[in-house]
Amino acid sequence: MAVYLLTGNDESILRAAVQDLVTELVGDGDRALMVDEFDGEEYELRLAVDAAQTPPFLTDRRVVVARSIDRFDAAELTPLLDYLANPLDTSDLVLVVSKVAKALSDAVKRGGTIVNTSPPARPQERQSWVADRVSDAGVRMRPDAIAKLAAWLGEDVGRLDGVLATLTSTYGTDRALAFDDVEPFLGDAGGVPPWDFTDAIDAGDTTKALTMLGRMMNGGGRHPLVVIATLHKHYVDLARLDGLGARSEADASAATGLKGYPAKKALANYNRLGGSSVKRAVELLAQADLDLRGDTDLDDELIMEVLVARLSKLRR
Repeated sequence: MAVYLLTGNDESILRAAVQDLVTELVGDGDRALMVDEFDGEEYELRLAVDAAQTPPFLTDRRVVVARSIDRFDAAELTPLLDYLANPLDTSDLVLVVSKVAKALSDAVKRGGTIVNTSPPARPQERQSWVADRVSDAGVRMRPDAIAKLAAWLGEDVGRLDGVLATLTSTYGTDRALAFDDVEPFLGDAGGVPPWDFTDAIDAGDTTKALTMLGRMMNGGGRHPLVVIATLHKHYVDLARLDGLGARSEADASAATGLKGYPAKKALANYNRLGGSSVKRAVELLAQADLDLRGDTDLDDELIMEVLVARLSKLRR
């Protein structure tokens, strides 16, 4: 008997991880006889539990895969939680969720395995994660090419497996690839985390900030109003420091509710801008919001580019 709970914030990576796990569990067996899969918005969780409680037929083991567990409420989870307290020793149960309920997590922890497939958010950690996936795929790639590949993918690391499959079929695994070998197969750059975007603005790097903006809206698929909301929160946190005379991370944390490094960074940004520039940033955001809602005939992308350029030029 084995119970696995797989979770993650990237659907393509999560599905690939489930597929790999099921392949491993089936081994040399007959998948058609061994595997019962439950997916979609229609199935009832009790049916998956019934399958897990049923002894295998013509095989030694049964593999039951139940996806989208997070759509079930507490009452619907009860049969599954009861089963997890006394699982059948001839069934392997694979549970797939995007967001894990605490009751389910606690039940699986007692005798099963929880696997978080989400790639790391921080760029340096994400680069190491990409390097591991490249190695696991058998692709040889120069370190600088891996670094550029990770930066190019950004948040859209779900594309990585497809890229690696294409590289393998094109080049094989005999030589170490440079980024020039990889770049033609990448397409548009993927999205980036919001803090990469705001960091570029804070640093006054207009060119990089505009590049990050394009990747957020195009590669990341964020609507301009969503980007405005991100920037609004960023500058409201700074505005909370206005007039307080904050001198330490603890002072900044008490004023903004931020903890640790984000509080320290907010204080540094406020000290760089000063109260008048923070106020000006909020005014620019308010006008851009109105412009996006119809106050001007300019297209949305141009409105956002002008906004970001102006924000990146603000100084004390």
